[in-house]
Amino acid sequence: MSIKNPVIAITGSSGAGTTSVTRAFQHIFRREQLNAAIIEGDSFHRYDRLAMRAQMAANSLAGDDHFSHFGPEANLLEELESLFRDYGESGRGKSRHYVHDDEEAARYGVPPGTFTEWADLPAGTDLLFYEGLHAAAQTEMIDVGRHVDLCVGVVPIINLEWIQKLHRDKAQRGYSTEAVVDTILRRMPDYINYICPQFSKTHVNFQRVPTVDTSNPFIAQDIPLPDESLLVIRFANPHGIDFPYLLSMLHDSFMSRPNIIVCPGGKMGLAMQIIFTPMIMQLMDKKRRAR
Repeated sequence: MSIKNPVIAITGSSGAGTTSVTRAFQHIFRREQLNAAIIEGDSFHRYDRLAMRAQMAANSLAGDDHFSHFGPEANLLEELESLFRDYGESGRGKSRHYVHDDEEAARYGVPPGTFTEWADLPAGTDLLFYEGLHAAAQTEMIDVGRHVDLCVGVVPIINLEWIQKLHRDKAQRGYSTEAVVDTILRRMPDYINYICPQFSKTHVNFQRVPTVDTSNPFIAQDIPLPDESLLVIRFANPHGIDFPYLLSMLHDSFMSRPNIIVCPGGKMGLAMQIIFTPMIMQLMDKKRRAR
């Protein structure tokens, strides 16, 4: 891990709310006039959309029904680790973009479900910001998280995560409930082996816990609102965290353990602003002093 050029990364599974977290960080970057190189985890998938379907079919024929984007075989994790390492050392690196839809296809000039060409990151950026599945992934071959200066986990409880995925995939992608359930089941071994362990390596975790009944996520008619949730914020190292200040700023919050604050779910944006702004500015100060 190097402070020469800070690497900030958000990790969480699809539908976990990482996109909302990314927006909160972008607000901080704009307010503090920081130029961030922003990387999406989808850019480091190994296969484009059609190739992934073909690979899943081939694996199923070979008796493997659990091949998924959550696992290392479907991703370029060595390249992701190299990007984080290279950027930390030199402020440079290569990435590409995964084109999700027709709007992005018109912008990038390649079909939906495919990748742009690999290209150098913009020159002169202040920091690297990643949002995706594998910010702290570790296998026998790689350890992505060791090159991350600030790693944040976004983790709804599992039933809420499933509700969010069901509603998103049915509304945006036209999937049936049965198709989404098949995806959840296929991903489960990789979720347990490669996604969950990352949340023990993050510096801060945000876990959203509904205060309404989510006992059967497969029949839920709507997604619990932020105001129908509590937010559990866990700091891996509470040293230097001004808990009295955070408690005073986050109305109705309390501490459940010496390193955990619980606050209303609707306060997530505010919590991120007041927690991460000083952390980011400390990283930038260390960068300036390292020159």
